[in-house]
Amino acid sequence: MKHKKIYMDHNATTPLHPEVKRVMKEAMDLFGNASSFHAFGREARTVIENARENVASFIGARPDEIIFAGSGSEANNTVLNIFSCSSPVCAVAGEGRREIITSSIEHPCVLEISKCLRERGTGVVYLKVDKFGKIDIAQLEELISEKTGLVSIMTANNEIGTIQDIKHISKIAHKNGVLMHTDAVQAVGKIPINVNELDVDFLSFSAHKMYGPKGVGALYVKKDTPFCPLIRGGHQEMGRRAGTENTLGIIGLSKAIDMRRKEMKEEEKKLLSLKSRLREAIEKDIPDIQFNGHPRDSLTGTLNVSFEGAEGESVLLYLDLEGIAVSTGSACASGSLDPSHVLLATGLPAEKAHGSIRISMGRDNTESDVDYVAKKLKEVIKKTRYISSAYKREK
Repeated sequence: MKHKKIYMDHNATTPLHPEVKRVMKEAMDLFGNASSFHAFGREARTVIENARENVASFIGARPDEIIFAGSGSEANNTVLNIFSCSSPVCAVAGEGRREIITSSIEHPCVLEISKCLRERGTGVVYLKVDKFGKIDIAQLEELISEKTGLVSIMTANNEIGTIQDIKHISKIAHKNGVLMHTDAVQAVGKIPINVNELDVDFLSFSAHKMYGPKGVGALYVKKDTPFCPLIRGGHQEMGRRAGTENTLGIIGLSKAIDMRRKEMKEEEKKLLSLKSRLREAIEKDIPDIQFNGHPRDSLTGTLNVSFEGAEGESVLLYLDLEGIAVSTGSACASGSLDPSHVLLATGLPAEKAHGSIRISMGRDNTESDVDYVAKKLKEVIKKTRYISSAYKREK
C-alpha cells in the first residue's frame, strides 16, 4: 500500500519555492566572478548588489549593513568569534568587555562556539529560561555588567518555537553599553522582523529556512559597529567575509525574500489554523501528553509535544514508515541520543524530553495533511506505548 508523503519538518529545512527554483535555473549560466572587472564579472556584481538591496530592505537595514555568508551558523560564529580577536582595531565594546551573555536554549552553533570561547578564556554566562522557554529578564539585568561585551539571544527557538522579546532585551543591553546579537534564523521570513525596531547590532538569518537554497545566509551588522572577519583572504563583502560570493545562492535568497513579502502574512494565518487543528486532535485522541513552548508567543507552524511512555526516535521512525516526516528536535543535533537541551532547560524531565517530537509545518501543508498526521500519530503512540510497557513487564 502506497502511503501519502507529508513533510512536517520545515524548521530543519524548507523545500525550494517554485519561483526560487525558476530564477535559479534561469541564472545557471551566470558564472562570472563578481570580483572580476570584465563584463562577466560586472554582470554577477550587479546581480549580487541588487540582491543585497532587496534583502536589506526586507529587514529594514541598509545595503552596506548586509554581509552574505554560507549559512546561519557561519553568521552566528562570525559574531561570537569577535571576542577571540585580539587586534585593537576589533575592540568590541571597550577595554575589558570580554564576556558574553547568552541563553541555555540557543542553537548548537551558538552553544558550541560559546563553549570554545570559554575554553580560550572568554567569559560566557548562560541565562535560564522558564517552563515556556522565555529567558529570565531579571537574571539578565542582574548579571549584565561592565565586563559584558555582547548579549546573544535567539529570536525564535528552533525546537519549541518560543519567541523572545528581543526589543526589550536590546534595551537592557544598550542601557549597559553592551552590543546585542540575535540569531533570527527561525524568525526571518516567518514573522515580521525590523532591525531598527528591535534595535539590534547584529542579526543572523538563512535562506533555506524560508524556501530558499541551502548554503547561503546573511549577517546584518549595524553601521559603525565594531567587527572582525571570521574568514580572511580577499576583499569580498567589503572586506568582511573573504571568498568568492555564491552568486546563484544569493539570487535564490533574494527571490525567497520576494516571495516572503507576498506570502508570509497569509501563510502565518494558515499555519496558525493548522496548528490549532492538529493540537486539538492530539488533545482529543491521545492521553498523557504535554505541549512544549509558549502558548501565545510562538511560531505559528511549530508544535512540540511530549508523549509519556513513548520514545521520540521510535515515534519518528514509525511515522516515517507512514510517509510522515517530523523531528525529535534540532536537525543539527540529530546524531545525538541525548535528550533535547532545550526541553531540559525548560524543566522537562529527561524521560519526557526523550518522548518528544517537533512538528513544523509550511506553505504546502493542508488540513488533509493535518488530519492524516493526527490519525497516524494516535496509532503510533498506542503501538510504542504498548511495546514499551511490554518490555518493562518482561524486565
